[in-house]
Parts: sequence; C-alpha cells; structure tokens
Amino acid sequence: MTRPDALSYKIACLCDLRDARGRVLLLERAKNPNKGLFSPIGGKLDTALGESPTRCAQREIHEETGLVIPVERLHLGGIISEQAFGGDTNWLMFWFRVLGPVELEPVEMNEGRLDWHEPESITDLPLPATDREVIWPVVNRHDGGFFALHIDCRQEPMAWTLEESRPGPNPGG
Repeated sequence: MTRPDALSYKIACLCDLRDARGRVLLLERAKNPNKGLFSPIGGKLDTALGESPTRCAQREIHEETGLVIPVERLHLGGIISEQAFGGDTNWLMFWFRVLGPVELEPVEMNEGRLDWHEPESITDLPLPATDREVIWPVVNRHDGGFFALHIDCRQEPMAWTLEESRPGPNPGG
C-alpha cells in the first residue's frame, strides 16, 4: 500500500562542462522546473529504455549543445538526492564532470540560454536554493573526486548530509 505522503523519485543527470578558461556552462532556464534560474545542463534518464546515467549525460549534452562527448570523458563526480524538492518530487541526480575543456558559443534554444560563467560568480546568479547553498559548494570541494549528498527540502532551512566525501586533487574548483 502506498503511503499518502510518499513521493516518487525522478532520476536525472547534471553535466558540468568547462571551457579552456575554466568557465562553467550554465543554462538560464526558460521552462519549469526552475524557470528563470541557472543550472547545469542535464535531464531525466529514459528509464523505460533502461538508459544508464552515463549515456543519459552523453545524450543530454548532445541534445542541448550539439557536442558529442565520448563516455571516457564523463567523470561521475557525485550523486545527489533531494527529498521533497519543491514539495512534490524526490530527485536522484548523477553529477558528471566532462574531463578536459569544451568549446561552444553561447546559444539560445528552446530550453533557455546557454552561456559561460566564471566559477566564483555562479552563486551570484539566480539559482535554486539547493544549488546555491549546498550543491555548488560541495561540487567545488570535490573537483576531480567524488561525493554523495542528500538534501532534505521538507523543512526550512533545508538540512543536508554529505554521506560520502572524497575530495579530488583540486578542491575549490
């Protein structure tokens, strides 16, 4: 029997792409969720087809940028679970960092506008609270490493737990 307060999980990937100057590619979202806010590119896994998180990241990068990134360049840098995000969804997200720089001109598309941003200015942009307060600081401390992060959005302020932490060789971005 399903609990009346039970929320289903949506499974997605988020993709961290950097250019030769170290800038981060972000999407200013034109659609919900997070319309008007900045986020890494990514999207939901095709669970009906049994798509892997890595192949989802590869597909989403291609769909949103036109770039073909070999799976060997996709580093799983973290797993993020968000409990009751927006009060209506649990998210399970796989954070992938593309190894090496990518080249792409800023572009408008149906999802919004893709553009490059200096890492130190990301938290000055309009971001979801989870991204500003938790995700980007954790990502920056684990550059090249791995993390597992759980964020409980059911309360204000949100609570979070770093369940696994293996900082990389370049903590701090």
